[in-house]
Amino acid sequence: MIGPKKVTREKRMEIAYSIANQVIERYGSKVQAIGVYGSLARKTDGPFSDIEIKCILNALDENFCYEWTAGDWKAEVNFESAEHIIEDATTVDERWPLTHGQFFNILPIYDPNGFFTELKVKASSIDSSIFKEAICRTLVEEMYEYIGKMKNIELQGPQTFLPILAMEIATAGAMILGLHNKKFFTTSAQVLLEALSFTDKPEGFEVLCELVMSGNLSDAKQIIVICEDYWDSLLEWYAQHGYQIECSKVIPW
Repeated sequence: MIGPKKVTREKRMEIAYSIANQVIERYGSKVQAIGVYGSLARKTDGPFSDIEIKCILNALDENFCYEWTAGDWKAEVNFESAEHIIEDATTVDERWPLTHGQFFNILPIYDPNGFFTELKVKASSIDSSIFKEAICRTLVEEMYEYIGKMKNIELQGPQTFLPILAMEIATAGAMILGLHNKKFFTTSAQVLLEALSFTDKPEGFEVLCELVMSGNLSDAKQIIVICEDYWDSLLEWYAQHGYQIECSKVIPW
């Protein structure tokens, strides 16, 4: 039977080193650095966790990835150029708090020139204005759209989508707080819990998160009221922090 099966951390690291050796054997001097990322790098992996590896290759025209299972365990090996991973690490979008922790916690397996240390420095030196732009984009591109969908459901249905929408709104709210505080979340499973630990957050966010985390999402009216209250408080919070949303009736070229 194909797993996943329980694998110890020691065995998982042994497999990671074996994969790294295969990469070095195949690509030789093209290999600039190899590192483990994700829960294995953070030393928070469980017995069923994946093995995730980044391989930095010189003279790489196009990034590629291998993702497979050996039956008991699963691995994902990403091959990237130095230029691409640096660009990725220094780009801020609405998912930055969830996606960019990987660049700060890479555990080197092979890194003779300290590439991953340099990468962490670059990822830490992003200008505050970039975060501000990402926050404003998230309100328009994510949250505004979610609230519009919720209002449509209130008028037209179907209410079956409301539980998922409440989760989307809470998650987007958490991403905004992560961007505001320039903090990344440990894993997707911890996003709401870790977002609640921030002291500066809109009123209504805690109530929304508690609703979502409880799993009691059968009361459509309750979901709508809580989400609308959060939206109103979010707009007030935006204004208090000087986040300005540009409104335009023409294409903002």
